[in-house]
Amino acid sequence: MTTDKKELAVAALRNGTVIDHIPSDALFRAVRILGIEGMETSVTIGNNLTSERFGKKGIIKVADVEFPEDVLNRIAIIAPTAMVNIIRDYEVVEKRHVSLPDTLVGIVRCGNPKCITNHEPMATRFDVVDRNAIAIRCHYCGHSTTGTDAEIIQ
Repeated sequence: MTTDKKELAVAALRNGTVIDHIPSDALFRAVRILGIEGMETSVTIGNNLTSERFGKKGIIKVADVEFPEDVLNRIAIIAPTAMVNIIRDYEVVEKRHVSLPDTLVGIVRCGNPKCITNHEPMATRFDVVDRNAIAIRCHYCGHSTTGTDAEIIQ
């Protein structure tokens, strides 16, 4: 028996979530946003995988977990091209793009050192001002940043 070793196989999920088409440079930020570092369930992370659309991409597979939509949509700040697949009994039962919410609460740290959120025990709040360029503005001090420059709160 011969084995073709040109491709690496990853086990299919019986149930869970697959997040695909994540830009490679945003993959580990997406892992932090989802909070999967300490999960007890099986997690598969692939980085710098070949993608016809993007050149290189990342993918996250989490067994036996279906993340709430608002958690998945947080990824849109750093990976607006990400695609979410919900798997049940080895079948894709739902497939959708992430969608950037209008307001981001407790996700991004304000880059303004004088902002009240950096001195008081309160959640940050950013309003989305441009969905195409992923531009956000602090609700409290008005400081603006982009999704790629945003510091994600762990």
